[in-house]
Amino acid sequence: MRRLTKKKALTLVKELDAFPKVPESYVESTASGGTVSLIAFTLMAVLAFLEFFVYRNTWMKYEYEVDKDYSSKLRINVDITVAMRCQYIGADVLDLAENMVASDGLKYEPVNFELSPEQRLWHMTLLHIQERLRVEHALQDLLFKAAIKGAPPAQLQSEDSPSSLSACRIHGHMYVNKVAGNFHVTVGKSIPHPRGHAHLAALVSHDTYNFSHRIDHLSFGEVIPGIINPLDGTEKVSAESNHMFQYFITIVPTKLNTYKVSAETHQYSVTEQERVINHAAGSHGVSGIFMKYDISSLMVKVTEQHMPLWQFLVRLCGIIGGIFSTTGMVHSVVGFLIDVFCCRFQMGIYRHLKEAPQVEETGETSETLIPTENDAQQ
Repeated sequence: MRRLTKKKALTLVKELDAFPKVPESYVESTASGGTVSLIAFTLMAVLAFLEFFVYRNTWMKYEYEVDKDYSSKLRINVDITVAMRCQYIGADVLDLAENMVASDGLKYEPVNFELSPEQRLWHMTLLHIQERLRVEHALQDLLFKAAIKGAPPAQLQSEDSPSSLSACRIHGHMYVNKVAGNFHVTVGKSIPHPRGHAHLAALVSHDTYNFSHRIDHLSFGEVIPGIINPLDGTEKVSAESNHMFQYFITIVPTKLNTYKVSAETHQYSVTEQERVINHAAGSHGVSGIFMKYDISSLMVKVTEQHMPLWQFLVRLCGIIGGIFSTTGMVHSVVGFLIDVFCCRFQMGIYRHLKEAPQVEETGETSETLIPTENDAQQ
């Protein structure tokens, strides 16, 4: 009984076979079939190879959510060179609540405003990247994934005395409240004031005013590789002594999670405006460099993703099965059309050969019926 049950089960399984085997004696190999098979296998290999590169490729996914962290401090990273002596200018931050933030983390270093050839090359390269980023936004995704680390060439120590250096490099970082504020560089050192703060500008002559500047770096939050900030490499040269430069910055909190970097930082966008201060012409204001920033309430989450393994296998099976089925159908259709054409061609030849003897017999009969001139005379 058990053997009969096994045989029935085996017979039932055989009947469910969706891939029946054809005996080799019924299989006929042709040159056309071999050619189509070779083309199909080559196409399968090429597409599978390309699909593997698609599987290895990654892309950036952007998500947005409300930023609920308002209690933490915001770090401002600054590296700016102003074409004035360090004793004549001061930099600080005044937030929206009129609180003056101490600038103890900033250093004032006398330098030359002109760049060395190596620094000028770096500066031009940075400006070129900035220009391409404005046109090709996908370039930022490549920078995120590559996590490129780059720094400008170190400034050479000048052999001149500090008193002969006409520019001042202000660099370092500060921690401020996570509210809108104003980072500015203007004439005179800042002093505390009951209503905010003030700068001792009365002791500085107007002839020494020159707010031509170069921003080597300005960022917010943790400094991470792969981010080129919009103001990096900005250079402004003013021919007027009383000049106001304004930068209006919108800061966006960002969570970056790639296969090389995982950090929380901030990105920003900026619009700029500049004008000459001339009280006689009605253009009022204070000469200096003003960076007014505001913080967005939305956070951007940037995550690097790639194709799952199961999806790659499904696409690979689709490529192989699709090409195999399609080439088989094409080969069958082409073979059928060739057979039909050959059959009609042979039938046409047969009909032509069959009608040819009748035409010859008809020609001979016509010749015997035509009378000649001698017969007519007789």
